[in-house]
Amino acid sequence: MSFRTLALNPNTDTLTAPMRPAVLPCLTLLLTLPLAAQVTLPTMVISASRAPSAPAEIPFSVTVLDGETLRATPTVTLDDTLRSIPGFSLFRRSGSLTANPTAQGVSLRGLGPSGASRSLVLLDGVPLNDPFGGWIAWSKVPRESLSSVELVRGGGATAWGNAALGGVVQLFSAEGGPALAGAPSERSADKRRPDENTGRIAANYGEFATRSAELSVAQTLGPGTLQISGRDFATDGFSLVAPEDRGPIDIAAASKHHWLTARWSQAIGANGKLTVSARTFAETRGNGTPYQRNSSRENFGSVAFTTQPTENFSWSTVAYAQDQSFASTFSSVNTTRTAETPASNQYAVPATALGAAWTGVWQGVDKSRTSAGLDYRQVRGETREYFTFANGNFTRQRIAGGAQAITGLFALHEFPLGDNWRGTLGARLDSWQERNGHRREITRATAAVLRDDLYPNQQGVEFSPSAGLVWQPTSNWRLRAAGQQSFRRPTLNELYRPFRVGNVITEANAALKTERATSAELGADYTQGSLTLSAAIFRNDLRDAVANVTLVRGPGSFPIVGFIPAGGLGRQRLNLDRLLVQGVELSAKWQPSRTLSLSADYLYNDATVRAASVAPGLIGKRLAQVPRHSASLGASWQPLKNLTLTPRVRALDRQFEDDENLLRLGAALVIDFGASYRLTPGCEIFLTAENLTDARVETGRSPDGIVNTGTPRLVLGGVRCTW
Repeated sequence: MSFRTLALNPNTDTLTAPMRPAVLPCLTLLLTLPLAAQVTLPTMVISASRAPSAPAEIPFSVTVLDGETLRATPTVTLDDTLRSIPGFSLFRRSGSLTANPTAQGVSLRGLGPSGASRSLVLLDGVPLNDPFGGWIAWSKVPRESLSSVELVRGGGATAWGNAALGGVVQLFSAEGGPALAGAPSERSADKRRPDENTGRIAANYGEFATRSAELSVAQTLGPGTLQISGRDFATDGFSLVAPEDRGPIDIAAASKHHWLTARWSQAIGANGKLTVSARTFAETRGNGTPYQRNSSRENFGSVAFTTQPTENFSWSTVAYAQDQSFASTFSSVNTTRTAETPASNQYAVPATALGAAWTGVWQGVDKSRTSAGLDYRQVRGETREYFTFANGNFTRQRIAGGAQAITGLFALHEFPLGDNWRGTLGARLDSWQERNGHRREITRATAAVLRDDLYPNQQGVEFSPSAGLVWQPTSNWRLRAAGQQSFRRPTLNELYRPFRVGNVITEANAALKTERATSAELGADYTQGSLTLSAAIFRNDLRDAVANVTLVRGPGSFPIVGFIPAGGLGRQRLNLDRLLVQGVELSAKWQPSRTLSLSADYLYNDATVRAASVAPGLIGKRLAQVPRHSASLGASWQPLKNLTLTPRVRALDRQFEDDENLLRLGAALVIDFGASYRLTPGCEIFLTAENLTDARVETGRSPDGIVNTGTPRLVLGGVRCTW
């Protein structure tokens, strides 16, 4: 199977796994490997508390995917791999293969999805959430050389702070990745010693001229190791509009991107490790019509250091800087879909992020553990765009943006409460500031000022406590309970930038309040031999949730949103008083033989609006983009010694596109299939077939009835080698 939910024998801290040394020890999934390749390794999870914790001691729901599992899952993009887990979703059903970057916000357990992620995504401890809009650019993440991914659903906010309402997704690099406090200081993607020269290369080609090549090499140079990684990807794409609605203006959504990463790491003293990283990234995308396109560029650098000065104490620190730009064009299409009219030209969105963090981990003699630290993140950004198209040209210009800074302190203490009980208590204090908020609009021809808003600086303090309890009454059972409070400040994009998609116009709101969530869950895990059963019930109470609320319908001119064309909608970002997201997660894993493993996962999610003083008509409505039911089935089967088959089935229930529950997206059943054949110990050929039956997956529905659809059948073949 392509993933595994953690549920270990509570009397052990180990799990049978493929042999792979690791800097950040993580759970390695038991797949169909020869017994000779299996060893017993300690299993640890970093993301729940910023310290290595045995999975059996974590009260929150955690899933870990190792590098081999990520590569074996039959998907083209990493986010589609993660969507194997029903609790993980993007803002819409479209993955990063075709979705506009601004629609790639991450949602865990359907906690009020939006383009701005309500879950924190990290790469080696550094946030990936966009500085301006909060969305995730999955294209800049390695696909082949990741060593593991951790998903903490409903937890992690005490350790990480802002944006972790739904939980934390952390991606870990392979060779040379920076370490965290409390974890061993070497990680490798294979069983060779970390001081050896290593490499990995993969290339594939398939339908819609989809092709990619990714390379990673590590070379010992003097006192340290230099790792160079890069990727080049392109696809001619496919039309995003359903066949029955498609017109001459609809073209394939092509895209291409490339990135290059350099990392230097070396030992400092007896137990220290220094890692210096740099990354450059560029991407261009077509969004389905000739005029609509977007592009992204980024330069990133970080310095990380970890050390263990005493047997029971270790600490790590990281500092990073990110400079990026984004541009995007939008249009409205006529009813016959024969022509489009430019709606806006977001010609530049410069944004920067600066941050630093320090974490210390203390191991107690009584098997207790304390992690504590502080972190700081500052972001700046603004949108620069032209709008109001008339007589062949844009007549107006808008510049809007601001700056945010958040400083946090946290402490988490894990402690035994007897032979079969373990508790966790944590607290976090964050101070946030927003300044230089502005929005200026002018007439381009005369430079006449239409509005010149300077918003007052704001600041606040947020408290994020958490608590958990794990009880292991027998060798087969583990029972757990956990709860936390979390917060998210609206992004600069939500506060200051209005936008238009087709004939739907959404106004910004500089007065948006802080989102706050109270989350709780109860879970049980049962293990008997190779069978694991897991269940959890959860409840998330989200207050002051930011939502795109429908105010008016066109045609006509209206306060706040201005002119709305026929068939269009006028919306504004507003705080809804209360959302309630609650449900059940079920999971079953079984390995009946050494060559076969099976998995089934199910999520029931009841996500509704409970109070909305700004829009009482929404009370009782389901949250947009959250299906009530979702499930997945998967297997890994080795019918021959060198052949592995990995089928997967995903079932998606109906969901709504809009806040008023008027635009319904149909249910879908998606079958993916993967196969790999090992030619030599270091090389394999593979085949990936996404949406094998070419099922219709509705990803969007406009007010005038135009339906967008997701990835059709997409088959690729390739080769992968390591040395």
